[in-house]
Amino acid sequence: MTSIAADKHPRGLYVLFATEMWERFSFYSMLSLFTLYLQDSAQGFGWSDAEATGLYSWYLTAVYFTPLIGGMLADRYLGYRRSVMIGGVFFVAGHFLLSFHSLTIVYTALACLVIGNGFFKPNVTTMVGNLYPAGGSLKDRAYLIFYFGINVGAFAAGLAMEFFKQLYGYHAAFAVAGFGMLISVATLWFFRSHVAGADRKPGAENPGAAANSKLEAVPESRRIMALVVIFLIVIVFWMAFHQNGSTLTYWANDNTDWNVSGTISNSINPFWILVLTFPLAGVWRWLDARGSEPSTPTKMCFGMALTGLSFFVLYWAAKVGEASVAGDDIYAFRVSPAWLISSYAVVTLGELLLSPMGLSLVSKVAPYRLRGMMMGGWFAATAIGNKLTAIGIYWSEWSHSTFFAVLGLMCFATAVVLALLLRPLKKVMPGV
Repeated sequence: MTSIAADKHPRGLYVLFATEMWERFSFYSMLSLFTLYLQDSAQGFGWSDAEATGLYSWYLTAVYFTPLIGGMLADRYLGYRRSVMIGGVFFVAGHFLLSFHSLTIVYTALACLVIGNGFFKPNVTTMVGNLYPAGGSLKDRAYLIFYFGINVGAFAAGLAMEFFKQLYGYHAAFAVAGFGMLISVATLWFFRSHVAGADRKPGAENPGAAANSKLEAVPESRRIMALVVIFLIVIVFWMAFHQNGSTLTYWANDNTDWNVSGTISNSINPFWILVLTFPLAGVWRWLDARGSEPSTPTKMCFGMALTGLSFFVLYWAAKVGEASVAGDDIYAFRVSPAWLISSYAVVTLGELLLSPMGLSLVSKVAPYRLRGMMMGGWFAATAIGNKLTAIGIYWSEWSHSTFFAVLGLMCFATAVVLALLLRPLKKVMPGV
């Protein structure tokens, strides 16, 4: 494990920051195009909303479930850095395959991306936590910085894909995503010496166990069960949040009054991440200095509630739009972009309180020998939530206001459940 000062981040964090930033550029480039590409009758395949949403949900399910397997293989056989490199190779192949027009190639490309994410995602994320000693307060802020890198890539993806799609078409845009992935792999390779301490040789013991003896005294089975409870909670978050690649893209494309396509809306969330991350990290630092920083599960509870609120912003927007076309087609309206931008501001704050904090929580609580697999468990929960994004099939059956209200209420209910579980969770997770 890398030795670092108590208040200073190691260089390896910034190597992993850049590696993940370019990988997420590629990943979100593909997502920002995918459903609209499938529906495009000229360059794509002329699919319906429901058909495109269905494949989108299955892809997201698979792409986030395989990290459970990739994390297990890294723990037992491969180590983390080697697994990330293997995943990167599959990612490169998948993105470049999408630059060819063939439905068979589309499915082959998706298979490559699914395998690539399985090796890449849990292990690069685990390496971030392994850069830090156990028991320190710096890890939450490290994951915020790492998450910032994710969203630099995601923000650039939406803008770049809108540009390349408009000028050169979908297939050239997919090729650009492939070049981004090449940069990611090259970054980790050339600067691998800075992350050597974050790797793990299969069978190695936890070097930081004594630093958080209270947590280490909790039986592994109880810590694993506590993490499983957290995983179940976040399923609802991902079901709601990952509407951004389907129904929220449709809303941006068809119901938002601006002169761009829905593709560019995928840059709004990462824009807010860039704006809010460091102020939020400053708040945690200020509270930590006064001994009053909330526990990680408490932060996640507030994040879930804010996610619900964001969908009620869109509920009110839809109500305004539906009222303007009363008696006509309830879907044929456009409202100000301010509604969508405001909703993304709220859900982004919720995301920052929930997603990077969840990654940090897994890194802190998971038994050292199972850390990759348990990080994969977080992404497996994401996979289940992603499959449930298929609730988007009701986008054209319910009114938009009803659709948003259902999602908002589900998020609020989940926040209440997590609030009720905070006390028993804190007993199983002392010091986090």
